[in-house]
Amino acid sequence: MATIQDDDELLLARIGYKQELRREFSKWSTVSYAISILGVLGSVPATIGSPLAAGGPATAVWCWLIGSCMAMCIGSSVAELVSAYPTAGGMYFVTKYVVPESQVPLFSWVQGWCNLLGQTAGVSSVAYSVSQMILACVSLNSDFQDGTYAYSPTALQTVILAIGLLCIMGVICSLSTKTLHRIILWFAPINISGTIAICIALLYLTPDKQSATWVFTHVTDGSGWGSKTFSFLLGFISVAWTMTDYDGTTHMSEETHDAAVRGPVAIRTAVLVSGLFGWMLTVSICFCLNDFEGILQSPTGLPAAQIFFNAGGKTGGTIMWAFATLIQFFTGCSAMLADTRMAYAFARDEALPFSSFLSKVNQYTHTPVNAVWFVVFFSVCLNCIAIGSTETATAIFNVTAPALDLSYVSVILAHQIYKSKVKFIEGPFTLGAWGTPINMVSIIWVLFISTVLFFPTTVPVTAENMNYAICVAAFIAIFALLWWFISARRKYTGPRTNDIIRTIPTEDLGNDYGTMQHMGV
Repeated sequence: MATIQDDDELLLARIGYKQELRREFSKWSTVSYAISILGVLGSVPATIGSPLAAGGPATAVWCWLIGSCMAMCIGSSVAELVSAYPTAGGMYFVTKYVVPESQVPLFSWVQGWCNLLGQTAGVSSVAYSVSQMILACVSLNSDFQDGTYAYSPTALQTVILAIGLLCIMGVICSLSTKTLHRIILWFAPINISGTIAICIALLYLTPDKQSATWVFTHVTDGSGWGSKTFSFLLGFISVAWTMTDYDGTTHMSEETHDAAVRGPVAIRTAVLVSGLFGWMLTVSICFCLNDFEGILQSPTGLPAAQIFFNAGGKTGGTIMWAFATLIQFFTGCSAMLADTRMAYAFARDEALPFSSFLSKVNQYTHTPVNAVWFVVFFSVCLNCIAIGSTETATAIFNVTAPALDLSYVSVILAHQIYKSKVKFIEGPFTLGAWGTPINMVSIIWVLFISTVLFFPTTVPVTAENMNYAICVAAFIAIFALLWWFISARRKYTGPRTNDIIRTIPTEDLGNDYGTMQHMGV
């Protein structure tokens, strides 16, 4: 009888790819990775200023709760699809089995580019936010005179530090899978324990906390749109930015034992754990808004940083903020890891320039090192835009959540439309009778919230506060379609599989893995 590792390799062979990466991720490192790619302890403090400014504390609290429930629907829908085809391409590869064969090339091309660019924008934005968090800490530790801190970081300093952080992330992501497994195993425990400790510390140390009534019911029209309801909807930007990249775990499928089972379990576990602890942290921060307007107008530009320092002083605030910054760095490493595996899978299918180079696996680390540094270079270029225009860079970062979520629901929608025409045999994880309702909720929610998040967050709209995310999204779509019609349609055929698929008989998978025999075509 074949071992689990052998079964994984046979499954990959039947899907159509040769095993090139090392399967070193265990059940716990996979779950830890899934939790760390969401990284609530870092992401919530980095993004909570947006919902607070748009609609006040109740907006931040309830948007997080509602958004987490919707994230579970999307994550479950993604988990069901990738369970059937656990490859480094994730949802991109699944496109091959949800639309008619004639539509596969164009559909997978657009979906793949949307996913890759969305992930790269996400990596860039996380690195930039870590840089902001570090420099905000430096600012808060400088002298405070006449309502301002002695040190105020510039855009150039923020970008330079972000570039350094991206290079460090690149070095980490270039390590062997066994080393990554040992490192990532600690990401989730530090995240969870740090979140609990900081929530307790904030609530204990902050004087004159707000009342529960104020926290859970106070909604403002900070956007200026003249509607508290619309301002409330704009508050979803924090949870949308944090609770995404669900298929990040699936991009590690070719480095995970029993990936068809462990990947989906890790996705749902991560959404549940992150939703719970993210909401707990959001509520704790809102209770500590004892000077609401003053904190929103913090010279650091990050209200959460001001809350941490108000509660713990320079020493305690620095320690708490350091934990949040560290977790955000973990998130960046995890996001880059998923992005590099997507780039590797995309290049393996001849969809990128220099594909043969980018899909090459390093003979020493057995990881796609060339793809890692391609992502680093691409991310550095995006960050450099902030030197000339912070608004443009922010627009690129803001497109991360809509781009990724739309890339997911496009596959989910295609599956629903063509499931009676295109044979799709489910994997070990399935939603059963709940599949269609949950899929439809995911589709409707992403279409709705993506539309909302493309609106300007404040009025009157000026060149400085305009939400240019819609322009970036349009550019991505036009770029992908133009490249397709000019060149790619002549040679790109969609996710490619090898002739090895015909050489692996079904019975070789062994009786204990019979539940996954459907993965042959």
